Amino acid sequence: MANGGPVEHGYPHLETVRAAITALYKRLSCDTVQTFAASVAPADVAFCDTDDLYLGAQRVAREIVRHFRLPDARLIVSFREMNHAANVELAAGPEYFVELNDRFRTHRRDIGAALAHEVMHVYLHRMDLAFPTTAENEILTDTATTYLGAGWLLLDAYREDSASSQKLGYLTPEEFGYVLAKRSLVFHEDPSVWFTSPQAYTAYVKGMAQARRDEEQPPLTAAGWAGRRRYARDRRRAPGPQPGVPYTFAPDGGGVLRVSFPCPTCHQRIRVPVRGRVRARCGLCRTVLECDT
Repeated sequence: MANGGPVEHGYPHLETVRAAITALYKRLSCDTVQTFAASVAPADVAFCDTDDLYLGAQRVAREIVRHFRLPDARLIVSFREMNHAANVELAAGPEYFVELNDRFRTHRRDIGAALAHEVMHVYLHRMDLAFPTTAENEILTDTATTYLGAGWLLLDAYREDSASSQKLGYLTPEEFGYVLAKRSLVFHEDPSVWFTSPQAYTAYVKGMAQARRDEEQPPLTAAGWAGRRRYARDRRRAPGPQPGVPYTFAPDGGGVLRVSFPCPTCHQRIRVPVRGRVRARCGLCRTVLECDT
């Protein structure tokens, strides 16, 4: 939790974020991901200063648990001094003990954001989905929280001015915006109307621009002129190396040249023959892609 200190910006974890989206589709299936088309509603996790601290925290926790479809999970929420925003004890269940930073006693509107991240830890634990390192696991948790409909709370908790700053989670604001944008493009949902933080909106706009660039990489037909020209040059040199671009060329067993590139939705790699206009369907997320190979 950045609390008054510097907030990291940019996309330092982008490759791990993309790997996390792929892992979600692989572990949950496209059908299951589609069941999270509706995000957590702001009214469901609203927390008024006049609400009882513990009863309110338990109510918000139940809403987050309900959103992630963990009906038999019960969260016991407490508060204590700590460096991190929150911590959850991943036991066998069905009860899970969540500790929140004492800061949330007076910053109650961000309790939903902290609980969303911790409930996702429980969700991934039950799904047996994990990355090799602790740092990568935290990126996976933030990405999954956001892609499955509760991460807008984490981005909205980001506030920064000349005198103070606050950010929850392990993704940068722009990376949160990127994952939210990827979700928005799939489910046609605009989370920006829920932001109370102007900095969150700015990060979302930047993330959307990055997400749009994923859809404009060759061999997709939406690629721009410069990308198409580079692609044509690399194709003439194939199957040699193509550094700095997301696609690679290689012959298949029959000697037919194929191009491999990441799906702009789930980032699973797709291989299609190099033969001009091709319509490809991602086998993981079922996105239909128009390509000019």
